This record gives sequence, C-alpha cells and structure tokens, in this order.
Amino acid sequence: MQDLYGKRAIVSGGGSGIGRALVEQLTGSGVKTAIADLHLPANLPAGTIPLACDVTDPLSVDALYAEVQRQLGMPSILVCSAGQGIHEKLTEGDPEKWQQVINTNLMGTLRMIRAFVPGMLEAGEGDVVIISSVAAGQAYPYGGVYAATKTALQVIAETLRQEVLPAVRVTTVVPGVTDTAFFEHTLSGVQTVESIGYGALTPGQVADAILYALRQPPGVSVNQLTLRPTAQVF
Repeated sequence: MQDLYGKRAIVSGGGSGIGRALVEQLTGSGVKTAIADLHLPANLPAGTIPLACDVTDPLSVDALYAEVQRQLGMPSILVCSAGQGIHEKLTEGDPEKWQQVINTNLMGTLRMIRAFVPGMLEAGEGDVVIISSVAAGQAYPYGGVYAATKTALQVIAETLRQEVLPAVRVTTVVPGVTDTAFFEHTLSGVQTVESIGYGALTPGQVADAILYALRQPPGVSVNQLTLRPTAQVF
C-alpha cells in the first residue's frame, strides 16, 4: 500500500459530513490538507488550511485555486465532496432550486476538476475522488433532480478517467444512506435516516473506503467503490 505522508490534498465540502471525516483521515495520515467549504466550523483538525469557497461561483473557485497555490502548493489529491440534496416532485418543484442543486453537485465538481487537474497532469501524477451516490441511475419518486446530478457525475468521472490516464487516477465513491447533516441541509423536502429505514453508514466508514483507494500502489486504480448499509435495497 502507498504511504500518503507528505502528500497535499484539497477537499471541497470538507467542513462537514463525509468530507470532514476524510479530512481527519488524511491529516492523520500526514497529508497536508486544504478544506474548501461555504461553512467552516471552528474545530477543524489541527494543521488544515480552511478556505471559504462557493463551488457554484467561478470567481470563488478561481480565488480558491490561487490561495491553495499560495498556502499549500499544487495538490496531488482532489476530493469533490461538496453536494446538496433536494426531494421534490417534478410536477410541483421549484426550477430555481433544481438549478441550485445542479450548480452545486455537477457544475461545482466540474469547476474543481477544471481548476486543479491540469496541474496534476503537468506534474505527472494525482488522484481525483468524486463523491457520487447510489441514487445515480436510480429513478425514485421525488428524487429525479438529485439522482440526475449524481448520474451525470458518474459519466463525468469515467470521461475524466479516460482523458487523464495513466498519469491521474479517478475514483468514484458511491455511498448509500450515510448519517450526516446532508438531510438537515436538503434544499427542499424532508427525509431522515430514520424515515428511509435502512440504517446508515457513518462518514468515517466512507472515508475509510476512500483511503483504501488512495493507498493503492501507483499502478493500481480503484475506479469505483460502492458501499451501503447492508439492509439498503438500492
């Protein structure tokens, strides 16, 4: 397994949930880590670089890139974890909210890729991790817009993999229900871990899976990892 000590990482959505758990794992492994998030809590792991960023805003992503270069240098690990949920019926929902979710989940990831991956290619190595969902490719009532963004991310990830191999590895992480504040911050509609009823993964369990992929030897690429609570149907 590859030693991550001394590597540099940038994690969007790293202030909470899966992103936060991964930041803790990375820093614990000796990775110098920058956190990009709209909301940065005060109790972040020691040694991290907290940077306010709205991934839906191109100027904010440009400013993030410049600040990461200044404080960290070119990262060799990019984790796209910023995301937002929505739970609305297609015939009744708010298109403005749909656009916000598309801008966060899909365009935000694309902006981060466009900002940071060219430097990885120039350096000749790197890892990109994209957080998707088992909702990708899965039609279900009230989930159309969210599932569509995650389905698009799967296509983006595979396209990116083909465009940047062999220098940069691309891993898509596909979690099932995970017990985070995601449900509290859903833009519209109400769901909870309890109402879904399958049980839940912890953010740390998802972060463990990501570390497994990152620690593979340079010639080995784990391109997709799916993990669910065992009782989850889809």
